[in-house]
Amino acid sequence: MRVARQEAYGPGQELEIVQVNRPSALPGEVLVRVCAAGVNPVDWKTRAGGGIAGLLGDGPLVPGWDVSGVVEEVGPGVTRFEVGDEVYGMPRFPGRANAYAEYVSAPPRHLARKPASIDHVRAAAVPLAGLTAWQALVDTAKIAAGRRVLILAAGGGVGHLAVQIAKARGAHVIGTASAGKHDLLRDLGADELVDYTVTDVGEVVRDIDVVLDLLGGDHTTRVVPTLRPGGLLITTPDPPAPAAERAAAEAGVRLTWILVEPDHHALDQLTELIEQGKIRVEIDSTWPLAQAAQAHKTGSLGHTRGKIVLEVA
Repeated sequence: MRVARQEAYGPGQELEIVQVNRPSALPGEVLVRVCAAGVNPVDWKTRAGGGIAGLLGDGPLVPGWDVSGVVEEVGPGVTRFEVGDEVYGMPRFPGRANAYAEYVSAPPRHLARKPASIDHVRAAAVPLAGLTAWQALVDTAKIAAGRRVLILAAGGGVGHLAVQIAKARGAHVIGTASAGKHDLLRDLGADELVDYTVTDVGEVVRDIDVVLDLLGGDHTTRVVPTLRPGGLLITTPDPPAPAAERAAAEAGVRLTWILVEPDHHALDQLTELIEQGKIRVEIDSTWPLAQAAQAHKTGSLGHTRGKIVLEVA
């Protein structure tokens, strides 16, 4: 089968298409014929030696975690799926999933049935981004009706899904994004928007119950003033720096970091929202597997509107 592979980690490492042996479904696994693979910031950060590179061991590495496809083989002991089922998910994160490939083996409980109302490209855009938003807003923050939620980078892959998840649970949603994404985000349900290119959100927004910080770094410290005392600040890219922890403690704000994990129960909930029309998946661009390197370069510019996806089959 074909895979997009890098030989080592580092800023100059490129993805190349190579032929490798197709995996088989071991006991307790399914083999998925990949139709599309989502591209996420963790992919290009890891390729360059950051992200979760330290957890994956030495190269070569086939990047990627998001997949949508069709079950090709069912290993012994598996009863959750049958050959021919359409599935999607984020297998093995933060271990090696090898998603930039024509076939992927996966534990069946890391997958869910693909929403029937969307194609494989849109389905592949959902798992990592959608689960990050769900596990932050629903599992960690327990968002409910009437809560005021601020989402940093609301127009990106995680952000645009987080806006819709928060709205589906009745929250008042404020998002930060460049002006060119405001119409999209209003259409997705955002109640208020702040153009971060001209306005410091930390100076104009107050009384927030939950902040979902999808940027990290200095942004974590800068949004502390937006929260009411006792509010919750969730950051996802990296663990918060000591300066952010001190600022949160001084303001009486709770601060936590989450690392997304495979979760077929949450994927089923996301599927239900998609089928109900409460979540719309925005695609920034699609690329063939052979142009995975260009997809990384496009994503690393930081201006994506929704998700980038590789079309594999």
